[in-house]
Amino acid sequence: MLRDTVEKILRIEKEQRRRYDNNELARYNKDKVHAKQLEFHRSDKRNRWVFGGNRTGKTECGAAETVWLARGIHPYRQNKRVDGWVVSLSRRVQRDVAQKKILKYLNPDWIADIVMESGKSQNPAGGVIDYIAVKNVFGTISTIGFKTCEAGRDKFAGASLDFVWFDEEPPEDVYDECAMRVVDKKGLIYGTMTPLLGLTFVYRRIYLNCNNDPEVWHIFMEWADNPYLDRGEVERISAAMTDAERDVRRFGRFVDAKGAVYTEFDERVHVIPPFDVPREWQDRLSIDPGLNNPLACHWFAVDYDGNVYVVAEHFEAGRSVAYHAEAIKAKSAKLGWHTDRSGRIEALIDSAAGQHTLNADKSVAELFCDNGILVDTRVNKDLFTGINRVKQYLMTDGKPRLFVFDGCVNLIRELKSYRWGDGDRPVKTDDHCVDALRYYLMSRPTPPRRESVKSEIALDMERLIRRKKIGR
Repeated sequence: MLRDTVEKILRIEKEQRRRYDNNELARYNKDKVHAKQLEFHRSDKRNRWVFGGNRTGKTECGAAETVWLARGIHPYRQNKRVDGWVVSLSRRVQRDVAQKKILKYLNPDWIADIVMESGKSQNPAGGVIDYIAVKNVFGTISTIGFKTCEAGRDKFAGASLDFVWFDEEPPEDVYDECAMRVVDKKGLIYGTMTPLLGLTFVYRRIYLNCNNDPEVWHIFMEWADNPYLDRGEVERISAAMTDAERDVRRFGRFVDAKGAVYTEFDERVHVIPPFDVPREWQDRLSIDPGLNNPLACHWFAVDYDGNVYVVAEHFEAGRSVAYHAEAIKAKSAKLGWHTDRSGRIEALIDSAAGQHTLNADKSVAELFCDNGILVDTRVNKDLFTGINRVKQYLMTDGKPRLFVFDGCVNLIRELKSYRWGDGDRPVKTDDHCVDALRYYLMSRPTPPRRESVKSEIALDMERLIRRKKIGR
């Protein structure tokens, strides 16, 4: 009797250990929390990317996301049965990285079937998997298929999918084909990668988000974000790297030979949600004019501490001055922006706007003034001083003094993409917004005066003094 009881307890303990050992997903972000992994999982965007260095935890969160979706237990999304792909660069990378991570988080009890491309299903980690049939909590089967970029674009055609996970950066044609696979189901695309290839299509279409797709989202992960890495080892390895190696391998940054101008710019710090700007904070607008090229106009505010806020933007090409003036006035009215006594909006503008051409009777500045925008062409255009001024506002003694409302998408993109060219000068392209920003900050914006609130005693004293003066 006692022996049977002991054996039963031992069997129960053995089963508990087995279940614990096989349920790695239950321990994900429990013992130690990786805050940026959770930020990735919580994002409700449909096209999410993690740019990270080696050993930052990016692949872990891609694998956990995939298993959550397949099981129908995602803690931050609506769950259902799904079909999806995991896309790796090659069969070897699939076997050694993404496939290995999926099997780590996929409890064997949840696997209904494994179909192998090569190797044996009894030992899936030793071969190359074609797809895994996963038991989900709805009593049906989800599928996780595995694809490799070396197979070419044609191998990605035809399917209708709920998600695609790119483990490292794919070729652009493969990305485009996979994007078509999730269209009809309004599915998800997510990628985890170290940007080793430089300024590729992912840099343009995801990091810069040149198409202003509202569903595109990204986050950077670095070694310090991973709570499982030894801090001393991190610093030791970092010290042995060149700056370029450290940018890519540790921080997951996009790097080219020229380098970014505004390395201080950090979307997580400088880009903020809009708020109602007090009227006394409102300052001037700043315009970088263009007719065929885009015209960039931004609304600036300054708080009592001298912090500058870029509140709104107007950015459009191929339009007349009259059109731009009306658009600026309409946006100003919507913002409740202040005007001068004549009802005109005050703005800085590139000094070149004051020049007359042979084909026009009036300058661009004069045309703006005729259309109710009082522009001042007396701007300081010194390039290097202006760049340094912007850098100072982005970060001074570790504190930012420049904040951009998240609706100013073109300024945000240019702050990220503005790069040095030959001869120690920035590349003269896609710089309209950053030029307007530079003009404004070179004007030395001053904080508004904070109106003091007088106490009742002070007000009574003033009334008493006035009465005495009147009595005289």
